[in-house]
Amino acid sequence: MIAIRTATPDDAGLIFGFVRDLARHEDAEDKLVATEALLRRALEERGVEAAIAEQDGRAVGAALFFHKHSTWSGWNGLYLEDLYVAPEARGSGAGRALLAHVAAVGVARECTRVEWAVSDTNAAAAGFYRSLGAEPMPWRIYRVSGEALARLAGE
Repeated sequence: MIAIRTATPDDAGLIFGFVRDLARHEDAEDKLVATEALLRRALEERGVEAAIAEQDGRAVGAALFFHKHSTWSGWNGLYLEDLYVAPEARGSGAGRALLAHVAAVGVARECTRVEWAVSDTNAAAAGFYRSLGAEPMPWRIYRVSGEALARLAGE
């Protein structure tokens, strides 16, 4: 049986381990520059929230999310930054339970949507999300960071 609990800052090490595993899974560990300390700080400041999936008392996954606002709808939503389930627990219902938890948090807070990004190369995840009723959106995410961010900020 899968149980979901709200994470606390004391879970930062556990969650960061899942984030590291996710980066490995996506063959992007070299891009992971965050630290457990930064994650703890984000959880303490409530800039990010998290939920932990447990199976037989053992943590098997996590979801990290935060609030966002839609100027078009006028309502808040939640943005799912990361969803990770350990390989041995995939297919157990942990991912679905984590997403259901995030959805319930959103509904309780009168949010009108939960959104997230998925890599074009992750067909398995896309299929899973579609099975839940999620639909891909017709736009791309753009990012400015590093030197380009500093240049833009200096204008």
